[in-house]
Amino acid sequence: MYPDGVCRVTDRLYTRSIQFQDINYQLAQNEDKTAIFDGWCDFLNYFDSSIRFQFSFFNLSTSLESFEQTISIPPQYDAFDDIRSEYADMLRGQLAKGNNGLTKSKFITFGIETDDLRTAKSRLERIENDLLNNFKRLGVAAAPQDGKDRLRLLHSIYHMDDQERFLFEWDWLPLSGLSTKDLIAPSSFEFKESRSFRMGNKVCTASFLQILAPELNDRMLADFLAMDSSLMVSLHIQSIDQAAAIRTIKRKITDLDRMKIEEQKKAVRSGYDMDIIPSDLATYGGEAKKLLQDLQSHNERMFLVTFLVLNTADTKQQVENNVFQAQGIAQKYNCSLVRLDFQQEQALNSSLPLGLNQIEIQRGLTTSSTAIFVPFTTQELFQNGEEALYYGLNALSNNLIMVDRKSLKNPNGLILGTPGSGKSFAAKREIANAFLLTLDDITICDPEGEYYPLVERLKGQVIKISPTSGHYINPMDINLNYSEDDNPLSLKSDFILSLCELIIGGREGLQPVEKTVVDRAVRLVYQPYLIDPRPEHVPVLGDLHQALLQQQEKEARRIATALEIYVTGSLNVFNHRTNVDIQNRLVCFDIKELGKQLKKLGMLIVQDQVWGRVTANRAEGKSTRYYIDEFHLLLKEEQTAAYSVEIWKRFRKWGGIPTGITQNVKDLLSSREIENIFENSDFIYMLNQAGGDRQILAKQLNISPHQLSYVTHSGEGEGLLFYGNVILPFVDRFPKNSELYRIMTTKPNEVRGV
Repeated sequence: MYPDGVCRVTDRLYTRSIQFQDINYQLAQNEDKTAIFDGWCDFLNYFDSSIRFQFSFFNLSTSLESFEQTISIPPQYDAFDDIRSEYADMLRGQLAKGNNGLTKSKFITFGIETDDLRTAKSRLERIENDLLNNFKRLGVAAAPQDGKDRLRLLHSIYHMDDQERFLFEWDWLPLSGLSTKDLIAPSSFEFKESRSFRMGNKVCTASFLQILAPELNDRMLADFLAMDSSLMVSLHIQSIDQAAAIRTIKRKITDLDRMKIEEQKKAVRSGYDMDIIPSDLATYGGEAKKLLQDLQSHNERMFLVTFLVLNTADTKQQVENNVFQAQGIAQKYNCSLVRLDFQQEQALNSSLPLGLNQIEIQRGLTTSSTAIFVPFTTQELFQNGEEALYYGLNALSNNLIMVDRKSLKNPNGLILGTPGSGKSFAAKREIANAFLLTLDDITICDPEGEYYPLVERLKGQVIKISPTSGHYINPMDINLNYSEDDNPLSLKSDFILSLCELIIGGREGLQPVEKTVVDRAVRLVYQPYLIDPRPEHVPVLGDLHQALLQQQEKEARRIATALEIYVTGSLNVFNHRTNVDIQNRLVCFDIKELGKQLKKLGMLIVQDQVWGRVTANRAEGKSTRYYIDEFHLLLKEEQTAAYSVEIWKRFRKWGGIPTGITQNVKDLLSSREIENIFENSDFIYMLNQAGGDRQILAKQLNISPHQLSYVTHSGEGEGLLFYGNVILPFVDRFPKNSELYRIMTTKPNEVRGV
């Protein structure tokens, strides 16, 4: 094995390897499935007869301890370690429901025969680049394996029994006098039986798939890979030169025609109809002619395929049970899984991702017949990053879904679902998880007063904005980082224009002259602060009111009169300097008690406060998560909707991660501008949907009927997760006997019981 990933398997055979990920084939719409299948046929047709290639699929047991390490939440020795411990216990419980400690991985190994390493390296590099581009066209994530990666994989195959850590550096080899083989070898091999062998403490048995079925099904490989036991599936594929394949088939057709003529002569001599010939001859003749036509005019090639299955287990009885289960899957598709008697060692060598096939049991298949072993099933979403958060279990594989929204191109998100489907709970679970695991600031706009128990338990700050609360937020607040250009006032002026439009109302909002007047007044009232930026120089709404009254235009008086009720009248809750110190990591703006007139205004002002927080945090390199419950309230008014769209467009660059929580999907699509929110959200957590909304979403997000079934009459905590290009059905059954559940639930009977 060489450091760059080239392996010299025999004197003349050199190979390289690529690991590839899954795409959603089984869940895709029929036309998408056809497109993926056609793309996969093109992928296979790339290989000419000089390239050997092998697909390797591994379901290998991993120690639960190493899995648990990836999901552990380390203590931070603060007031929340007890909740961290409870959350970590919940994750361990969910992990136990999942994959039985199996890690699944997929590789393609390709090789060429040549006399020297230099020629092999340059040719293999070219093939590798072509394959990576072909995978990219299919939408499949793929990464080449270097020498250390390949040795690590071989080590994990040879050490399934003891989970020994792989320790290796290239500079150890000359010092130790060992070879790469010595550093990956298992403790022992035992090949004394004809039908099984031992590798360390593991019992293994190898079989090959005898393809008997006249037609194959694209579910067969997926069913093998869905087995919940440790196994390795290998497909060795060798392309046959097209001209040679056509010559062979023509020769066969000639042979069949000769046999047919012999039978006809025999029939004439015997005195019966010459058209009566053995049915086998007629069938084979027709099949051979169809095959010739496919090869000549339907972009098909001929391949020789060897399909191997290697089962492993701790005991002989267990491995026999696993083989029996695998034989059942083969039988279901009219094929047969046959044990490789006296060939177990060769089968093991052929199952390793080295591209060497020592089992010469091959079946000739065309491109489309070979492509029917589609290696794609359902994607997993399990990221190992330090800030990967839990979002439930994959409904298809029962594996944990752990992802970090920050790794998306666009981390903006939406949580959609009917009342009672678990929207607020999902938001609270993410808030709690982000609070316990990351250092991000978290801000919540809470129009229904639902988040108080969680925020209080996490020692966050609840700012209750109401005419009677005594908590005040100044909509005129500004900081010098407020805009990304040199003039923060321009962006603030834009916000105050939106505020005035909302206050004045009407269909047209502010007229051009009125906008000019407001902009002039804004610049006047901020002058003292910009000269000497101290908190006491920040203006309030009353200063804007006064500045407008001093303008000559009659439009200024109209706006000032509209503002009067919010300055000196009964709705003057926003005409005060900010008197709450918003320094807590977790801040919740509770606007439940703002009346109908003030609620939308309150939500807009909260958004502006969040913008100020995001800009301040950006200077420190810190992320800010922002959760907006009852998001549809903001989308109903043109001004608040426009400001929300602006946040969705600009937050990402500033380290902001906004999440809208709503039941009204129609509001998200009410205008072309608001549709931008949908298009700029790479994270959508979709729970149960109402009938009308389902059809809208299916069209908007290109969801297949099968995928749609996961948000149709689904239970609470069940639905679809859209993460970048991945669509995954999930189930989140959060344990009810935990403190976290009690502070996150919004069910009236459970809230009363707290």
